[in-house]
Amino acid sequence: MSGILTSANWRSLLPGQESELCEIDVETGEVDVLHRSAEQVIEAPNWSPDGEWIVYNSGGGLFRLRLSDRVVERIETGELDDHNNDHVFSPDGATIYTSSEVSGHLFAVPFDGGVPRRLTREQDRPFGYFLQGISPDGVTLSFTGADVRPGRPFANDLYTLPAEGGTEHRLTEWDVDAIGCDYAPDGRWLYFNAALDARREGHMQLYRMRPDATAVERLTEAETSDWFPRASPSGDWVAFLSFPPGTIGHEANVPVVLKRMRPDGSEQHELARFLGGQGTMNVNSWAPDGRRFAFVRYPIAEKQQEKK
Repeated sequence: MSGILTSANWRSLLPGQESELCEIDVETGEVDVLHRSAEQVIEAPNWSPDGEWIVYNSGGGLFRLRLSDRVVERIETGELDDHNNDHVFSPDGATIYTSSEVSGHLFAVPFDGGVPRRLTREQDRPFGYFLQGISPDGVTLSFTGADVRPGRPFANDLYTLPAEGGTEHRLTEWDVDAIGCDYAPDGRWLYFNAALDARREGHMQLYRMRPDATAVERLTEAETSDWFPRASPSGDWVAFLSFPPGTIGHEANVPVVLKRMRPDGSEQHELARFLGGQGTMNVNSWAPDGRRFAFVRYPIAEKQQEKK
């Protein structure tokens, strides 16, 4: 059985728009543009464990930016040419675990390029594996599993999977969507966003739970729709993205706010505002030093904005 999506529909930049791959110093708020493109829709930066590279996807390809000279290289992955914005590094930096947009499967790919190895099993129904996290010991992957259920054409729950491949373990089976689970650096928590206790359709808030799906805790309670909680390497902070109230899903090209908070949801504060959303920070984007965070914004030239 195929994935839940029947084809890859890569988005394009709008007239006058660019992708800006940035890093922000979370203490000073200073932003540095590492790479910009008027052709590529850059999405989902991952910082390599050694701090020397940032990996991102664009148009189905995987790319890596060498930070020392900011040169971009495509990572060769053979016939696998539909990488979406759900991918993570192994703790040793040798492997990238990645999601296929069309087949719906997860794969392991050498960071230096090579033949991808499929990790996930065929399902008896349309099913998509959307990867978001890896345990600190590199043994377990965490992902969102999407399937079709009565009244829910794209239902999302949380799962784990052995990193070597095999059978997935289901963590949630709720009546609302749960998305984006990622491990705390000590492995004691999984952070995610969900529509539990939603005030309206699509009202995502942030939660955490133990890796065995117990002790679910709500972390945010806001009018905004909050997505993608990502813990820093020290575990002291969690970065996340706030969408405007009323946003359904993680849309592209909307005014968003990058924030950080303590692991229990306290001390929330704003880091940056920009045009972003889908692709900005779908996966963990912290630098190994825990001081910097990578994200993508998508500014549109002022003249183009004036025409709207």
